[in-house]
Amino acid sequence: RQTRMLQAGIIPVTHFEQNCTVLFDSETKEGVIVDPGGDVDLILQTVRENDITLKAIWITHGHIDHAGGAKELKDALGLEIIGPHKDDLPLLERLESQAERFGLAMKVQNVIPDRWLEEGDTVSFGDHVFEVLHCPGHAPGHVVYFNRAQNFAHVGDVLFHGSIGRTDLPGGNHQQLLDSIRDKILPLGDSVGFICGHGPGGQIGEERRTNPYLRGL
Repeated sequence: RQTRMLQAGIIPVTHFEQNCTVLFDSETKEGVIVDPGGDVDLILQTVRENDITLKAIWITHGHIDHAGGAKELKDALGLEIIGPHKDDLPLLERLESQAERFGLAMKVQNVIPDRWLEEGDTVSFGDHVFEVLHCPGHAPGHVVYFNRAQNFAHVGDVLFHGSIGRTDLPGGNHQQLLDSIRDKILPLGDSVGFICGHGPGGQIGEERRTNPYLRGL
């Protein structure tokens, strides 16, 4: 039978302008929230206004702008937190100290997911199934969510439109990030569209052709 349409809405949160993403089914309005980095009141208001029923919280990696509001959102809605890979445990255990180090007045809580993810796992809501790719380099436990049926990926901070994730933060590794892009992201196919953690999304084929960081991969 015809797969129902997957839709995505972006809620920019915190002064990092992080793309907190709502993935939802166009008919049932069931969905998940990806990377609630903060501004939880805004997230809750947006979800309510659009009549979306959230089923879970998915996290791509443990940096404060992606996971900083996860515990508060979980407490507000009683949802499970899924992801990232367990290699990001040290980051998630130190979200509050990350906030202090950046001098942020954000309301941030350390968080331990209800379920860690591994390469090859799947996560889903309704009819929509996403394959999990472990893509370290920007963060050790970074995961990417790929929906094969709809040719769509949420790549977090691995790949950007015209750029790649920074690797100068704790646990970052530039070569590892390039390897993740070469071995995990590019093989998904040129026609795959993506949402990333900051800024506009894109298409893998366009990045392969024009992204200066991907030359020679």
